[in-house]
Amino acid sequence: MIKLTENILTKTIKKRPVDSYKGSYGKVVLIGGNRNFGGAIIMATLAAVSAGAGLVTTITDNTNQSSLHNWVPEAMFADITDFTSTTALIKSATVIVIGPGLGTTNHSLAVLNLILKIVNSNQTLVIDGSALTLIAQHHISLPKSSKVILTPHQMEWQRLSGISINDQTNSELNQQVVQQLAATVVLKSAHTQIYTNQQVYQNTSGTPAQATGGMGDTLAGMIGGFCAQFNNQTNATLAAVYAHSAIADELGQQQYVVLPHQISQKLPNFMKQYEN
Repeated sequence: MIKLTENILTKTIKKRPVDSYKGSYGKVVLIGGNRNFGGAIIMATLAAVSAGAGLVTTITDNTNQSSLHNWVPEAMFADITDFTSTTALIKSATVIVIGPGLGTTNHSLAVLNLILKIVNSNQTLVIDGSALTLIAQHHISLPKSSKVILTPHQMEWQRLSGISINDQTNSELNQQVVQQLAATVVLKSAHTQIYTNQQVYQNTSGTPAQATGGMGDTLAGMIGGFCAQFNNQTNATLAAVYAHSAIADELGQQQYVVLPHQISQKLPNFMKQYEN
């Protein structure tokens, strides 16, 4: 098992060329946030924008539009009930993040199936939250035509893999399932592990101050933002995981609880320290 250190940040975060423009840093489309869980997709959106994605569009319930624009005016909005618009946006995306606050209704399932049907080999697909639950409940196969990153917490991984939480410390057992899924898995816990088809990495940063709702949504958005602009998708994922917790470590020195949106707000300054 390889221990993650801050070296992954300098290895991944590149100084921006002077002739950059927004198209240089990818298009991220995030899907989620039903009427009751709008905060999840808004936190993921804030993270993707703060991570430096060039263009960000959030497909969510129309009741979230005002809050989205209030929190993240840089992001564009699309109605999650408009499948024609959703299809066009997905086809143009560099990275798709689906799941934060999506819910598990029939409409949520229809949206997920649409995305899985049209995602292509040039795109990265980050699957989080409710989307993971739907995949487990309905035994949905992952697309083989794209780069897939799963971000389950331990209960979601139990549903997906059949491995009980108590047995998830067995990295060999986890890796067997990861290889069957042919995806990268970010298994979130107090000591988050990242599984690729070749290696297992363990995060060495993080604090109990992160134990609050929305942390996973923020991480999913950060992974989306990093993958949109940095070519090496494995390194981008690893760097996002490390940065997410390292920022929380810094905030946790002065705060009993670290709020997810605070990580996003600090992210641009944090990344500047490590640009190479």
